Amino acid sequence: MDASASASAVVDVNEATGLTRAQVAERVAAGRTNAFRADSSRSVGSIVRANVFTLFNAIVGGCFLVLLLLGRWQDALFGLSALANAVIGCVQEFRAKAALDRLALLNAPLARVRREGADAEISPDAIVLDDVLVLRAGDQVPADASVLGGRGLQIDESMLTGESDAVDKRRSDEALSGSIVVSGEGTARVVRVGADSYANSFAAEAKRFSMVSSELRTSVNRVLTWVGWGIGPIGLLVLNAQMVAAGGWAEAWQSGAWTQAVVNVIASLTAMIPLGLVLMTSIAFAVGAAKLASRQVLVNELPAVEGLARVDIICLDKTGTLTAGEIRFDGAHPLHEVDGWEDALAWYGAAPDANATAKCLREPYPQAQPRAVIASIPFSSARKWSAVSLEGAGGGTWVLGAPEMVFPDAATDTATALGALAVNLSSSGRRTLVLGHSPAALSEADMESERLPEDVAAVAVLTFREQVRPDAAQTLEYFRRQGVSIRIISGDNPRTVAAIARELGVEAGEGIDARTLPEDEAALGEILERNIVFGRVTPDQKKRIVLALQARGHTVAMTGDGVNDALAIKTADIGIAMNSGAAATKAVARLVLLDSQFSHLPDVVAEGRQVIANIERVSMLFLTKTAYATTLAILCGALVMEFPFLPRQLSITDGLTIGIPAFFLALMPNAQRYVPGFLRRSLTFAIPAGVFIAVALTVYARIAAGMGVAEPQLRTGATIILAVIGIWVLAVLARPIDRYKGLVIGGMFVALLGIFTIPLSTGFFQLIDPGEDAAWLVAGVTVLTIGAIEIVRMLHRRFIGRALQADPFAAVSGGTSGFPAAPTSRRR
Repeated sequence: MDASASASAVVDVNEATGLTRAQVAERVAAGRTNAFRADSSRSVGSIVRANVFTLFNAIVGGCFLVLLLLGRWQDALFGLSALANAVIGCVQEFRAKAALDRLALLNAPLARVRREGADAEISPDAIVLDDVLVLRAGDQVPADASVLGGRGLQIDESMLTGESDAVDKRRSDEALSGSIVVSGEGTARVVRVGADSYANSFAAEAKRFSMVSSELRTSVNRVLTWVGWGIGPIGLLVLNAQMVAAGGWAEAWQSGAWTQAVVNVIASLTAMIPLGLVLMTSIAFAVGAAKLASRQVLVNELPAVEGLARVDIICLDKTGTLTAGEIRFDGAHPLHEVDGWEDALAWYGAAPDANATAKCLREPYPQAQPRAVIASIPFSSARKWSAVSLEGAGGGTWVLGAPEMVFPDAATDTATALGALAVNLSSSGRRTLVLGHSPAALSEADMESERLPEDVAAVAVLTFREQVRPDAAQTLEYFRRQGVSIRIISGDNPRTVAAIARELGVEAGEGIDARTLPEDEAALGEILERNIVFGRVTPDQKKRIVLALQARGHTVAMTGDGVNDALAIKTADIGIAMNSGAAATKAVARLVLLDSQFSHLPDVVAEGRQVIANIERVSMLFLTKTAYATTLAILCGALVMEFPFLPRQLSITDGLTIGIPAFFLALMPNAQRYVPGFLRRSLTFAIPAGVFIAVALTVYARIAAGMGVAEPQLRTGATIILAVIGIWVLAVLARPIDRYKGLVIGGMFVALLGIFTIPLSTGFFQLIDPGEDAAWLVAGVTVLTIGAIEIVRMLHRRFIGRALQADPFAAVSGGTSGFPAAPTSRRR
């Protein structure tokens, strides 16, 4: 029997005595306790398996092991990149796991319960179903409970529900685990424990592991999958060709030539795998994360650096993101002259139980001398007013509260002086209170029934403003220029939220009350496309809003600071938390703004764009290599010719034409706007360029073999061709070439000359002068191939130009941005 079923079976608990020892023991034996041990977000073993035991690592590791067994360690250097990538991947996921495992909403060390008529403090884990909780100001509610009774009991649920004010709790009201008692005292019966309680069920959902969406990682994995499927048949094809070229299977086996045949096969297979692209992508993410850390942005998952480059809608929680979560006094707007009204405001501001709004009155209305209280009715979030009768201060009773609650009809009727003023002020985004006065003092009957005295008249309307973050307007303006749409979702009044949005330059309309939103995801998506501001949004609705936007093809970022934002932040493609927010929210976020400055988001977007734009350029280098290696392997197998490289010789071209320069190019400044289709654009250059290079190498090898060039000289000539063409491809993709890029390319040429002239390197890489005749052949093939690559690049640029003919803003925004219309600019 589960906890909820048991709860319904017990309907009567004695508030004065609580449970007996026998009843407690019965529930403990049945497992109906608050003990809860959350599952780890992801096991260490599963993380290691996911990053180490992959198809990519299996192929590379197998080739590495074979070369070691053959004693050819010099040709096994490629194994280091696979090891480095596995280590980076594991470290990244271990960090994310550690953050999720620390997530907890319940942190009170002790809970107060009533058993057998006595109150005792026990561990929250020892609470059982139907226990009577004794709640006092400052306590955290340890389990979901139903209020039995209390006096002035108010609970702050803002971190759970988004409701900014403390909530009055009366008999049969629910008190959620994780909420805080801010005033009063009371008792409550536990109705849900352990995994069924709100706090623990929330934590369990938040701990579910999910990888951040990354087009770069997905595209690279797709290429690795394609290559992985092709390696088996291509490897067999090449092996057969190498054995036949060595004199046949039987002869090669007897003479020992099979060893070189296997080395040649491994050379062809490892050349097909874009080893460095996986590593370079991880390094680019890591360096981007390090740069953001210097700007007070913590990256919990490295691919999140890329994510914001693809975001087209960002959902903002008002409190803590657009506003600082603080309110300040704005002004007083008198309606009638009544003596002592300023003294009354001074008393409200100085009152010991003053709430956050009343405390704002202390500075503009300092209390000159304390006033004796004759009678009072404390503030209640349910009735939203308080009243006090003071000695002096004009006599009578002063009432302070929400205009529509103190004067239900007059405050909403614009034909009255109060209604016209209150509606006008609240529409400007200011929070309004009304100060009323009655000549009569509060009676015992008034206080007992918590009712207003007779003949209350409005004296003044008071206005308060939320402190808007000074960096919010310019940050929103940045997103407007970038064509990124925004949605402002908050638990507060939609009119107030809309007014704050308008203050920040957002065309927000009047705002939508989330209580009217449809349950259907498609209908909800339609409304989200047309509107900007949503108020009275529950935590579950925030998550549904993110899902509805994602269902319509949007890449969504979500910012917030409260627990009520956590599930939406986790669900979003990129979740961003303020460091001043709840620990649970920071644990599930991909990015944390350490100094809680909203203005860092443009830095994050810029860094993401740099990463994705540079990796796109670098990927063309690696994918070109994969294309020519795959084509060359197929040609060698089909034409039954010896593979024209040793693995160590391919390390020259990998390092000087791809690996080392790619590292520098991947870290260069690049503000290019993201456009979907990264892999397609890369392959439209890499495949034709790679085919031309492979055909050129095959033609060279056939002609050189026909000329009687020895195998070592032939391999050296092929290495020269591939190295020179590779550096030319590097120069083509690096255009326009500035001083920095020129130094990188020039440095690779100098290093190439050093490798081919320094005796130590020529001996290690087995490089031999190819001879005069072969040198002319090398030069001719190189020049013709360079010309072909220039043609490929020209056609590729035309293809890219056609892809960008459509406005890139329209390609990524997909809806109203919420800002005033502005001229758009196109990047060509």
